[in-house]
Amino acid sequence: MGILNVTPDSFYDGGRYIKLEDALKRALEMIEEGADIIDVGGESTRPFSEPASTYEELKRVIPVIEHIRAQTDIPISIDTYKSEVAKEALCAGADIVNDISGFGFDEKMAETVARFNAYAVIMHIKGIPRDMQLNPYYDDVIGEIIEYFKERLNFALSSGIEREKIILDPGIGFGKRVEDNLKIIKELRRFKEFGLPLLIGTSMKSFIGHVTGSDVNERVEGTLASIAISIWNGADIVRVHDVKKAKKVIKLVDAVIKS
Repeated sequence: MGILNVTPDSFYDGGRYIKLEDALKRALEMIEEGADIIDVGGESTRPFSEPASTYEELKRVIPVIEHIRAQTDIPISIDTYKSEVAKEALCAGADIVNDISGFGFDEKMAETVARFNAYAVIMHIKGIPRDMQLNPYYDDVIGEIIEYFKERLNFALSSGIEREKIILDPGIGFGKRVEDNLKIIKELRRFKEFGLPLLIGTSMKSFIGHVTGSDVNERVEGTLASIAISIWNGADIVRVHDVKKAKKVIKLVDAVIKS
């Protein structure tokens, strides 16, 4: 899953792709580099970020999705927790709703996904982006995420979403300490009990900088290491900024697994 942030303030690539032509060029580059999904986001959900208005988010993402869809049939994911944005994105050609709140921030999101028979990513988050990294704490981070997934899955299914359309994401960096992120990657296979695809998003995140002593522009090696370990431990989808490098790592790890 290639990340396409059409935002001015995302933690890594904010401002790079806010022009439509730049966003479309980057999407086509990622497809050429081997992306299987393009994930389009119009609101930064980095720690301590402020929310964007629905109007602003729609203005950023809908033209991009329409132009990508006009040129390719690659699956497109809309990274949003707002049902109105999800609805318009699905109408514009998106296939997947990637909701950081697991349908928790907008009561209409689950029914919107069900109505369009779309795929959905249910992600775990503790708090909201504005406050999630203030003082996160877990007695048992894996156990708490498992219980969260059970509850959210029941809600999704009762809302009419088909089980085979659901993807789970434990939410690296979303209300997690460094040790929580490391444990999630180490014990990722425990989430396989649900029998659903697992998505992991470690790309360029601050826990990598903490462990390696690197700023945001020097976390490629740590990102690639985290991707390799995540795939080995059961990840089915990895959400990345640098598709070209990640694809090579994926090919090698898959070859070892299949050998």
